[in-house]
Parts: sequence; structure tokens; C-alpha cells
Amino acid sequence: MDYRNAFAISASGMDVEKLRLDITAANLANIHSGKRADGTLFQPMQVISGESGISFSTNFEQMAGERLRGAQVTGIEPMPVAPHMVYEPGNPDADDKGFVEQPGINQVTEMVNLTSALRAYEANVVAMNAAKVMALKALELGGA
Repeated sequence: MDYRNAFAISASGMDVEKLRLDITAANLANIHSGKRADGTLFQPMQVISGESGISFSTNFEQMAGERLRGAQVTGIEPMPVAPHMVYEPGNPDADDKGFVEQPGINQVTEMVNLTSALRAYEANVVAMNAAKVMALKALELGGA
């Protein structure tokens, strides 16, 4: 068995989850940001991911001679959320009623995304380590 496939699949999953962690961190970092110099407001982003190529069952049917494919990022898109209105009458960006627009980022949702991405990343690390252990054991058996 070619263990490089298992390593590549786990690595692709780790890449996707690392990007999800980065995007979530950017969203959380901008949770209280105001308008930019051009007057626009930070738009929270989300990672869109999917399988790379063909389906998992088709991959298993074609396993002999072909490389299995892992996950891939299909895009990074802004989330369609309305801004939060916060009462800050002393803020220079405040409207005539004293309200300031802040990005519509839900901190709880972002923390759930962060935890989910972290757990998925850890699962891919465990899978990669298991494949490494199996490859080493196969080498030990073959060399004996």
C-alpha cells in the first residue's frame, strides 16, 4: 500500500482547517472594528471547502493505481450579515443618534467554528500519525 496517499489526504485536510482557523481569527480580531478610511465596514468571511475531485466511494473503487484525493478550499466568501449598531455617542463615526456600525460578527458562532476547526485539524494529525506508525511497522515486518 502506498502510504503517501494517506499522508496527502491528511495534509489536505490540515491545510483546509488551518485556513478556517486563520479566517476565524481574522473575524474575531475585527469584531469591534469601525469603518475603514474608504467608508466600508469589515465583512466577516467564511471558508468554503469540499472534496477535491471525485467522490469518496469512487475513489475507493479506483484505488488500484490511482491516488486518492483529499479536501480543498473552493473559496473564501463574505458572510451576508447585517452590521451591529452600538451606542457610542463620543465616537467620531457615530450617526446623529450616537450609534456606530460594527461588523455583524457573532462571537459565539466564531468560537464554535474555531473549536470545530481545531478538532478537525487534530483528527487529521492523528490520522497522519496512524499512517506513519503503520508504515514503520510494515518496514519492520519487511526487514525481518
